[in-house]
Amino acid sequence: MSANHAIVIIGGGPVGATLALSLLSRGIACTLLEARARGASHHDQRALALSYGTRLILQRLGVWEPLAAHATAINTIHISQRGSIGRTLLQAEDQGQEALGYVVSYGALTSVLDQALANHDGAQILHEAEVSEVLPGSAGTRVIFSQRGRSIVLDAQLAVLADGGRSLGSIPGLERETREYGHDALVSKVSAELPHNNIAYERFTPAGPMALLPNGERDFSLVWTGEQQAIQQVLALDDEVFLTELHRHFGDRVGRFLSVGKRMSFPLRLSRLNPVVLPHFAVIGNAAQTMHPVAGQGFNVGLRDAWELSLQLAEAAPATWGETSMLHAYAKTRQRDTRNGLLFTDFLVNIFSNEILGVSGLRGAGLGLLDIASPAKRFLINKMSFGARG
Repeated sequence: MSANHAIVIIGGGPVGATLALSLLSRGIACTLLEARARGASHHDQRALALSYGTRLILQRLGVWEPLAAHATAINTIHISQRGSIGRTLLQAEDQGQEALGYVVSYGALTSVLDQALANHDGAQILHEAEVSEVLPGSAGTRVIFSQRGRSIVLDAQLAVLADGGRSLGSIPGLERETREYGHDALVSKVSAELPHNNIAYERFTPAGPMALLPNGERDFSLVWTGEQQAIQQVLALDDEVFLTELHRHFGDRVGRFLSVGKRMSFPLRLSRLNPVVLPHFAVIGNAAQTMHPVAGQGFNVGLRDAWELSLQLAEAAPATWGETSMLHAYAKTRQRDTRNGLLFTDFLVNIFSNEILGVSGLRGAGLGLLDIASPAKRFLINKMSFGARG
C-alpha cells in the first residue's frame, strides 16, 4: 500500500505529539506514526521536568489546564555541594514567575496530548506503526512501515523524526557526534520524613550530581548520577541500605528517607546529530541531541524544537515545505539554543566532578557568590526557562 502525505511525523511521544498538535492548531494537517499501541504510554510513571517556558507552550496549545492537576510545581531550586557551606537558591518569586518549572509523569503528559490530538480534525494517527526505513531524497522522503502485518509506504513532502530511541545509522548524510561520560543515571521515586515544600534540590558530590525533584504531595523523583560501577553497586543494594546511602550522600535537608520505589539505570552520554536536516527530512528532540540530565534541559530543548519547526512551517508556503532553504532556516533558529544547552550541561558535569585540589573550595565559594548576585541568577533562570530566547 502506498500513499502521498505532506507532513509525516515519526514518533508519537511528547515531542512528536507536540509538533503534531502545534501544526494542527495552525490548520496544517499531518500524519503521526507511533510504534506503541493506543494508550500504551499513559501509565508510564517516569518523571519529566518541565521548564516554565514549556508550560507556556503547552498552555498555548490548550493542554496545560488538564495537565496542571497532575503537575507538581517547582518554586525553588536549592543548589549545593557536599562538604561546602556555599549554596544558591533560585526562586520563582524573584523572577515574577508562578513557578520555575513542574514535574509530571510521562504518562500524564502523553495522555493529555493524545486526547487533544483526538479532538482535532486533520490528524491521522497510526498506532502500532513500526517504521523500518526512512529514505530522504531530492523530491521527498519515503517512509516504509508495517502495521498489523501490512507493509505501507508513505511518500512525504517532509518527514520529521521525533523518536529518540530510533537508530539513524541507516540514513546516509547524517553523522552523530557522541561522547560517553562513563556514568550511569539511577532514577526512582523516594519519600522523605519532611515535606518537599515545592523545593527541587541539585546536590553535587564527589561521586556525581544528585537531583531530588518534588513529585506529588510528599514524594521526590530521584536522579542519582555517577560512575557506572558505583551506580550499579548502589542499584543492587536492598532498600534499607540504599536509603541509608542516599541520606549519607544527600544530607539532612529533607530528614530521613523512608521508602524507595522501583530503581532503574541508564548510561549517560552527550550526543548531537550533524546535520539535523536533509532535503525533505528533519530530526528533532532526543533523536537530534542527547544531554546529561544534570540541569533538566534535554526534554525542554526537544519541545522547543517541535514548537519552532511548527512556526517555520506555518510561515512558509506549503509548496516549500521540506525544501533545503526552509529547513536550513529552521536549523539556524535552533542552533544556538541546542549548542548552549549542550555546553551548559557539559560544563556543570565537568566542573562539579573535578576533584583536583582546591577546586572544591572554589566551587563552594562560587555557589555562595551566585546566591547574592541577583542579575546572574535572573540570567540563569531565564536560560533554564526559555533557552536561547530567555
